[in-house]
Formats: sequence, structure tokens, C-alpha cells
Amino acid sequence: MKDAPISSAEPAPPPVAPPRRGRRLPVWAIAVSGVAVLLVSLSLAVSVGAVSIPLATVWSILINKIAPETLARDWSVGREAIVWDIRFPRAILACFVGAGLAIVGASLQAVTRNPLADPHLLGISAGGAFGAILAMLHTGLFLGLLTVPLFAFLGALGATVLVLSVSQIASATSADRLVLAGVAVSFIVMSVANVLIFLGDPRATHTVVFWMLGGLGLAHWDQLLYPAAALTLCGGYLWMNAGRLNAMTIGDETATTLGIPVARFRLTVFAVGALITGVMVAFSGIIGFVGLMIPHIVRLLTGGDYRRLLPVSALCGAVFLVWADIIARMIMAPDDMPIGIVTGLIGGVFFVWLLRRRIG
Repeated sequence: MKDAPISSAEPAPPPVAPPRRGRRLPVWAIAVSGVAVLLVSLSLAVSVGAVSIPLATVWSILINKIAPETLARDWSVGREAIVWDIRFPRAILACFVGAGLAIVGASLQAVTRNPLADPHLLGISAGGAFGAILAMLHTGLFLGLLTVPLFAFLGALGATVLVLSVSQIASATSADRLVLAGVAVSFIVMSVANVLIFLGDPRATHTVVFWMLGGLGLAHWDQLLYPAAALTLCGGYLWMNAGRLNAMTIGDETATTLGIPVARFRLTVFAVGALITGVMVAFSGIIGFVGLMIPHIVRLLTGGDYRRLLPVSALCGAVFLVWADIIARMIMAPDDMPIGIVTGLIGGVFFVWLLRRRIG
């Protein structure tokens, strides 16, 4: 008896499942609520501090700066300087740094397929700190304000190349071992950075050590252009390639069948992440765990689709770091606690919870 012919109506193989989405909220609800929370957070960040300034005064000063002489001046010159020259650029820098680190963490988690991937754990932040310390203590600002961001980017990129090289030499091709290679490189790079501090001018080391703990107190309007440009250009690139990031989360084989040059795209994402991280570290110091925590929290709201995950992660990262800065300024007022201590405490607890959740 001959075999029956294969029916043309036989179902085709099931398509590859998209990333797990979880419980989704409407995009407009997330966007509206996120922007509202960010505006409230920025208002409070400018209002609170050693000198408390009413919110009405804060907004009056901001409106008058945007549209001069719109409102009658009923505040002192000192309060205007505190709001416009000190606290507002600091809050804006917190938004840029939080957003940048969050989208870098989310992107690295996609291309490494490791939920523990983070620019801090992979040694990228340490490389950026090394480059910034080298510029501040040894080379000088021979390129003006561009010197520290440029050196920080080169340091972050060098650390990224070193992590990838170590992973290849040690045959640590798995996602978990890549993170271990990043931790090892981070220790090495920070040790060399500490040597640079030890050999530097003792009068400047105190400022550098405080900067390494993370802080936003040196924010100025004329410096915000660099983190804004890095976040806009590199963040735009990552968002435009959200479809590729979705494919990378499924596996290299699936991404290859979709025509994605996996190795080249992964290296590009690492380089873009190094650029964002290096620039942010140059102006804020080392701030850890933002890139680890925020994408996981956002996935609970939006699911795993990177077309939604990246912009919402940027928004939530900005809100988180603004509040971390508020806490850092209020705990030891009138002194500022380094913001890296606050994010480290919160991130450490979150890291343990994440490990327990994955093991369980």
C-alpha cells in the first residue's frame, strides 16, 4: 500500500514565540503617568534641600527663565541662583544619567541573554571611571570640556573590548560566564584606576574619590549638551533596532535566520552602550545597578517587547535617579551623600531578590 500523499493543508511549523510580555498596560497610560511622575519628581528635586523653596516659586523662576518678565519677581536673587544654576541642571543630569544607564542595561540583557547584565557588572562603568580619572588627574583638560567625556568613552570602550577578549580566551561564551568575566575585568580596571589616584595630585584626590562614589553636584548647563547628545543619538539607534533586540533575546540561531549579523550587531550594541555609559560616568561618577533594576521593573509593566521596553525604561530610569538624588541630599542634609551609595543599597537588595527569584 502506498503512503498517502502529504496534504497541502498540513499546518506549517509554529512561528517563533515573541519575547514573554507579561501583563501589559496601555501605552498612553504608561506615557501620561510616567511624564506626570517625572514632572512632579523634578519639581520636588528643585524644591527640597538645605534651603527649601516653595514649588510656586520654583515654577515662577522656571517660567521667567523660559519667557523673561512673564511674571513679577517676588523672589531673591539667591533663590533664583539656587533653582536655576544649581538644582535644575542637577535634576536634568539625573534624568539623563538614569535614562542612559537604564537603556544600556536593557540592551545588554538582550544581546547577552542574561538578566543580570548591567554596565556596572560588565566592567563598562569601571572603564569609564578609569578614563575620566586619567583625564582629571594626569592629562589635564587639553580638549576643554570634551576631554573627560572622551577619555571616559575610550576607557569604557577599552573595558568592553577587554571583557570580550577575556571571555574568548577563557572560552566563557555563555551568558553567565560573560558576566563573570565582566566582574573580573571591573576589579582589574578599578585597581589600576586606584593606582592613578594614588599617583595623582593629593590636593585633587579627595574630589576624585568623592566623584567615584557617584554624584551630580558638579552639574552645569554648559555640560549638559554631551549627555543629552549621547542619550539622544545612541538611544535613538537602540530604539530603531528594537526588533533586532527582540530577536536576540530568543537566540542567536533565530536572529541569524532573520538575517541579523549576530556577532557584528552584538559588538555594535556593546560599543553604543560603552559610549552612553562613558559619557554618563564622566559627569556623574560610578552609579551602579540602575541598568540592572529598571528593565526588570519595566518588564512587569510593558512586557518584553523592546519597542516599548526601551522608552519606558528611559523614563523610569530618569524618575528613579531623580528620587535617589533627593534621598541622597536629604539623609545627611545639609551635606550631600554620594548618590552611588543610595543606588548601591537599593540595587544590592534588588540583586539578591532577583537571584532568589531565578533560583526559585
